[in-house]
Amino acid sequence: MQVGQLLGVSSGEAVPPGSLAPLASRPSLASLEPGPPGAQGPPSALGQPGDRDLDRWLAGVQGRAAGVLAAFVRDRCAEYVHDVPGAEFVTGLLSEFVAGGKFVRSTFTYLGWLSGAAGSDAAMRVAASTELVHAFALLQDDVMDRSALRRGRPAIHMRLADWHRAQGLGGPAERFGESAAILLSDLCLVWAEQLMRDSGLGAAALARGWPRYDTLRGELAVGQFADLVNDARYSPSLGDVLDVNRRKSGNYTVRRPLELGAALAGCDEQVLGVLGEYGDLVGEAFQLRDDVLGVFGRSSVTGKPSGGDLRERKATSVVVLAGEMATPRQRARLSGLSGRESLDEDDVDQWRRLIAETGAAARIEQMISSRVNAACERLDGSGLNGSVLGALRDLAIRYTNRAW
Repeated sequence: MQVGQLLGVSSGEAVPPGSLAPLASRPSLASLEPGPPGAQGPPSALGQPGDRDLDRWLAGVQGRAAGVLAAFVRDRCAEYVHDVPGAEFVTGLLSEFVAGGKFVRSTFTYLGWLSGAAGSDAAMRVAASTELVHAFALLQDDVMDRSALRRGRPAIHMRLADWHRAQGLGGPAERFGESAAILLSDLCLVWAEQLMRDSGLGAAALARGWPRYDTLRGELAVGQFADLVNDARYSPSLGDVLDVNRRKSGNYTVRRPLELGAALAGCDEQVLGVLGEYGDLVGEAFQLRDDVLGVFGRSSVTGKPSGGDLRERKATSVVVLAGEMATPRQRARLSGLSGRESLDEDDVDQWRRLIAETGAAARIEQMISSRVNAACERLDGSGLNGSVLGALRDLAIRYTNRAW
């Protein structure tokens, strides 16, 4: 999805940029299809990539992970939440939220597992646990950013505030909503570890996985803190912003999930190294795309407020690069907009167009393409299973050319 398309009217479907290298023909994805619940061996066959078979496999992973999460959250809520005020509301809220994502992290975790082992229900449960970590991060991120929308609906802290008002409870509803959302996010983080621990994988596999899991969670928290410090009004460098991207989103979206799955499966250091380098590149490209969408994305597609990163004065890659590439006159106008106390729609539109005029958005597109190409090249000669290899190549493009 190019910036020109984002500024104009389109169907909202991502289109691979022409600058990406064409994918070579790939073997069948036969070993990747998640079988029916209870299956432990190689899953059923898929056709060649390029038709809808990868979509079918992804839908299978998402369906299985969603099923795991639905049952797990329901059981945990029955255990812990059943006797608190609003138990039914909270249970419904959590159940809906944790199963409402795109399952990117669970997909990469499961692909990491398939890099060294056959399909497994236990491995799928571990993969699903990464979605609870993601739910934890999103719930807190929306509070920190004061985001009103998530996935096209009111953010969880907003819905909790509405519930507070409807119940006629005392105190500020907004404060209650934020506090309750943080507590629910804490539950998600605790339950993520419990789901992995009780996944059914053996002690040796889990011992290999825990250090990776700890790294994933620790980097996420430190990256989020660094993101709080970065502010467009104080002009951090592009290098600083990219470092935050890697910590906060890139690593925990692609690299660490891949490494987690591969470590659990007992993959050797050579495979872990390849997956790590691939994940580093694709994860960074994924976040660069997120930065573009944070400025140019349409709310009806992203499910988040249009131009939200500008309204929040976030020092994202495209915003910072625009400042570095701007002419003196453009830089003065950018500085004036970022320094305003509040922004209306005209201000946001003007800021968007200024960013595009500097060439920053086009440069970010080049950065995305170069990272995706490098990631796919890194897979060459890796010795990975051909079907896993094909999926990784396709997903590198698919997840970095998204409109959501």
